[in-house]
Amino acid sequence: MNDTTSQANKTPSFASKSWLSALQVYLEPASLRMLSLGFAAGLPLLLVLGTLSFRLREAGIDRATIGFLSWVGLAYGFKWMWSPLVDRLPLPWLTRWLGRRRSWLLLAQSGVMAGLVGMALLDPQIALEPVVWCALVVAFFSATQDIALDAFRIESVNIERQAALAASYQTGYRLAMIWAGAGVLWIAARVAHADTAYVHQAWQTAYLVMAASMLVGVVTVLASKEPAHVVLPPARNAREWLRDTLVAPFAEFLQRYRWQAVLILSLIAIYRISDVVMGIMANPFYVDMGYTKDEVAAVTKVFGVVMTLAGAFVGGVMSMRWGVMRILMLGAVLSSLTNLLFSWLATQGHDLTALVWVISADNLASGIASAAFIAYLSGLTNVNYSATQYALFSSMMLLAPKWLAGFSGVFVDAHGYATFFNCTALLGAPVLVLVWLASQVVAVKTP
Repeated sequence: MNDTTSQANKTPSFASKSWLSALQVYLEPASLRMLSLGFAAGLPLLLVLGTLSFRLREAGIDRATIGFLSWVGLAYGFKWMWSPLVDRLPLPWLTRWLGRRRSWLLLAQSGVMAGLVGMALLDPQIALEPVVWCALVVAFFSATQDIALDAFRIESVNIERQAALAASYQTGYRLAMIWAGAGVLWIAARVAHADTAYVHQAWQTAYLVMAASMLVGVVTVLASKEPAHVVLPPARNAREWLRDTLVAPFAEFLQRYRWQAVLILSLIAIYRISDVVMGIMANPFYVDMGYTKDEVAAVTKVFGVVMTLAGAFVGGVMSMRWGVMRILMLGAVLSSLTNLLFSWLATQGHDLTALVWVISADNLASGIASAAFIAYLSGLTNVNYSATQYALFSSMMLLAPKWLAGFSGVFVDAHGYATFFNCTALLGAPVLVLVWLASQVVAVKTP
């Protein structure tokens, strides 16, 4: 394996530094840029999944339909299909002005804003299908933004700082989720002058505000510098271009890891399965348990995200000091166990104190797992194909969980919330075995 082109398996030097020195990495310009860009990346996700499911349930849409509509999120699972184009294809005029990564970021952010405006103007109680199409537009351009942003992040710093950038990214991402979760609910409640009734004009205002909030990402892209990237020789013909663009990124990964690639890809495919499958029914669960918009906003979308941020920072620092694989295992264990708390919560009725404790534990675990997992994925990439390879990894992370989550509403209707949450916890058991096996691969390949 050529260690000059692969970011995997390099030993960070942060382990020999003090905790204060390790924490100072979060004040570096690259980390601060990633904070803002993480905000732009995190904003669309809830608006087409979590927050949308709350809006649809309040509008009277049944749980089974909401579950199947979560398949809109499969756009994130198939983004590897167009990631080679984002990695290599220049955009007319924009690429000459902004560079390869920033031009795609700006295009994607513009598409997200347009889709959110459409979701704002359309009423799902009158016609659900147009809302779904607009959500698909948002998901497609959001996934495209993720492709370009992951490459931008990976190419911005060396492997030593990838965990820190992952934590900064997660911080911005989670701040956006506060705004796209609690902010939307708070705005809708204020405009409607009611906390439980569905009022289309209230949701319209909230989604228009979210569309305008994407300007944070636009301004950051325009103010940032294009990261340095490997200059590849121009293709001599169309066949060579297609080979280098579509085939080479995947072939290089398979050649580098050979049979072990199957193990690594299997781990990636199911690492977040417990959280993703459970998360689709979380907002319908809150509605059905009688929690108001303000309660859900305050506890799950503000306080919960703060706990996720704390977990992301802790996970990022622990990964730098003790190694990514150990924290990857810790995150997998905690993610499965905390789903059992939701099963207990389903038996408590409308209990705000119990909700606070459950959200605290669940989101702290999620933050730790996410920071370690992003650092792990980043370390697997070859800088020559950073956008395409990372898109493959992050797509596989969502594909199976999102597909399975589509049936969550049907399962809840048949068996109830408590059984559903117990089963999502059991889904995490195979992950522990795969993390242990993958850690042996890293141990063998580390110089």
